[in-house]
Amino acid sequence: MNSYDVAIIGGGAAGLSAALVLSRARRTVIVVDEGSPRNAPATHMHGYLSRDGVPPSDFLAHGRDEVVGYGGEVVAGTVAEVVADGTTGSWLLLADGRRIRGRRLLVTTGLRDELPDVPGLAERWARDVLHCPYCHGHEVRDQRLGVVGGSPGAARYAQIVRQWTHDLVYFTPPGLLTAAERSGLVARAIGIVEGTVEGLVVDDADRLRGVRMADGPTVPRDVLFVPPRFVPHSRLLTDLGCAVDDDGWVLVDHAGHTSVAGVWAAGNVVDPRAQVVTAAGAGSAAAIAINADLVDDDVRDAIDGFHHGWTA
Repeated sequence: MNSYDVAIIGGGAAGLSAALVLSRARRTVIVVDEGSPRNAPATHMHGYLSRDGVPPSDFLAHGRDEVVGYGGEVVAGTVAEVVADGTTGSWLLLADGRRIRGRRLLVTTGLRDELPDVPGLAERWARDVLHCPYCHGHEVRDQRLGVVGGSPGAARYAQIVRQWTHDLVYFTPPGLLTAAERSGLVARAIGIVEGTVEGLVVDDADRLRGVRMADGPTVPRDVLFVPPRFVPHSRLLTDLGCAVDDDGWVLVDHAGHTSVAGVWAAGNVVDPRAQVVTAAGAGSAAAIAINADLVDDDVRDAIDGFHHGWTA
C-alpha cells in the first residue's frame, strides 16, 4: 500500500507520538524516518516523566514498536520532495524512488545544532560539551563548568547554568559584554574570561580538562555548555509554501497546522526550545487535530454519498 490517511516525515518523539495517537484512532499511518536523530550522541535523556535516564535509542525503538503494534508503519528513507495532491493531500517522493500518498501530512524533521567554530568542540558534543542545562545540568552539578559565549543571549544563558555549580566561567570575545551583563555575572561570582578560545584540552583518559585561550593560559574546566544556533530542517515545508516568521521558522497554530491546507508540523522543526517531552506533546496535539480534520472530510463524503444514493 502506498496511500495512507496520514504521512509523517520524521520518526522522533513528535512523529512517533502523533503516529501512536493516529493509529489508535484507526487511521492508516506511515512514518518515514531517515534515522539520524538529533540526540543520537547523548547516552541518556532526562526530564521525561517515567522515562528519565533512558537512552534515546531505546526510547525511539520502544516508540516504533508501539506504533507498529497498533497497525502503523515505520519505514527507513529520506523524503526528497513533497508534492501537493489536490487541496489537502500530498505525495512524498523518496530518494530511492518510492512514492507515498497521504490525505494529510505531518512534518517532524527537527533541527540541527550549529556550533561555534572552536577546534574540538563538535567532537565532544553531548559528552562533556553540552547545550541544555535542564537536560544535563543535574548530571554535571558542582563540577567546574564553563559557558562559551559570543552569541546573543549567552550571558543570560550563563546565569541559568549557574544554578548547577558555584564554579562557573564565562568565555566571551572582548567587547561584547554590556555593563549590565558584566555586573550580573560578577554579582553571582561567575568568572569572566575575555579572549579567543583556541581549543580544548583533553587528557589521556579522553576527558575534558580545560579551555585553551589564544592569548592566555589554559582555564581548567570539566564540562562546557554551549548555546548553539538552531537551524530547522524545514526545506520540505518552505518548498510547499508554508509561511515563516522573521527569523525563518515555519509558523503554526496551537495544534501545529501550517498556513498550507493539509500540512502540519510539530517538534523542533517549528519550536527550537522543545525538549523530548514537549515535542511528544506537540505531536499528540497535532495528531488529534489531524484526525478531526479527516473526520470533517469523512462527514462530507458520507453526505455526498447519501444524497447521491437518495437521488439515484
